[in-house]
Amino acid sequence: MGKLTRQVKVGNIAIGGNAPVSIQSMTNTDTADINATADQIRALSIAGADIVRISVYNEDCAKAVRSLVDQSPVPLVADIHFDYRLAIASIENGIHKLRINPGNIGGEQRVRILADCLKAHHIPVRIGVNSGSLEKNILAKYGGVTPQGMVDSALEHARLLEQCGFYDMVLSMKASNVRDCVEAYRIASKSCDYPLHVGVTEAGLPEQGKIKSAIGIGTLLLEGIGDTIRVSLTGDPCEEVYAAKEILRDIGLRNDAFEYISCPTCGRTCIDVSGIMKKVQEEFKNCTLPISVAVMGCVVNGPGEAREADIGICGGGNGKGLLIRKGKEPVTVSGDLADTLIREIHEMLSEREKD
Repeated sequence: MGKLTRQVKVGNIAIGGNAPVSIQSMTNTDTADINATADQIRALSIAGADIVRISVYNEDCAKAVRSLVDQSPVPLVADIHFDYRLAIASIENGIHKLRINPGNIGGEQRVRILADCLKAHHIPVRIGVNSGSLEKNILAKYGGVTPQGMVDSALEHARLLEQCGFYDMVLSMKASNVRDCVEAYRIASKSCDYPLHVGVTEAGLPEQGKIKSAIGIGTLLLEGIGDTIRVSLTGDPCEEVYAAKEILRDIGLRNDAFEYISCPTCGRTCIDVSGIMKKVQEEFKNCTLPISVAVMGCVVNGPGEAREADIGICGGGNGKGLLIRKGKEPVTVSGDLADTLIREIHEMLSEREKD
């Protein structure tokens, strides 16, 4: 059990306290293009995002917030830099949360105006610090980017709002360097009780970024640090959500989807393990029942390991496979083994729905 942080509400989603770790992502459409952005928000929600962030970088984007909020199935966050008026417009148009750095929106008076607006509408704020945009005084103090410097920056921004009597904040200290990122969150967890938004920023293309994110986010969550997460990947943002869900499942924080077990294959492999597994995963990628599925290459270890799953198939030689369901005798099957396994899984799902 990690440190108990204070809790904030983003629409109907709680962050911090005893709330489950929530998944966030961000649209990459032009926010002013309401139809395209609304479509992507819906796609992210279907993928499993709990909260979605949108960029608000001009008046057209701020005006679009009302329509996007009205259409969105999940709470929305407005990402704003430099212009406090866009933040206020987003709040008045119904946004559920802001992502800002109070230090770059134009002085104490404007911070106070914004804080009053936030309090009046009961809107929380994420103070998001990235290693690439630290203030010059902090870079000079520490001789460059350091984990402590990132935390100092976040807490300095937080104090600007605290001085205005505002405390509904979430903090993030992201870096593309995994070690720096992890250490910054460790320091922050010891330094304050604000909920923490965890992620490795600019992690790269999915192949690389998923690994970096799993190491960084997974390490922190296993230490009990982190209240909401975002996996930052270049490309389709739905991939971020799928990766985030997998991280949460693999460390035991979610039990709401299929678990897949497959062997690494060897010279004894006599079925297309990779092809079968990919087809099964695609078929059931949005299923929320905790079913374990195994695909094993041969009969040496396959039957024993597949028996640990709810259902599985292993290679039996001569184009045949061995279908294994927990609690039942194995059955030899032939033909398209992927289709056979998919059909049997659907049957299992139907039985569970009846129960």
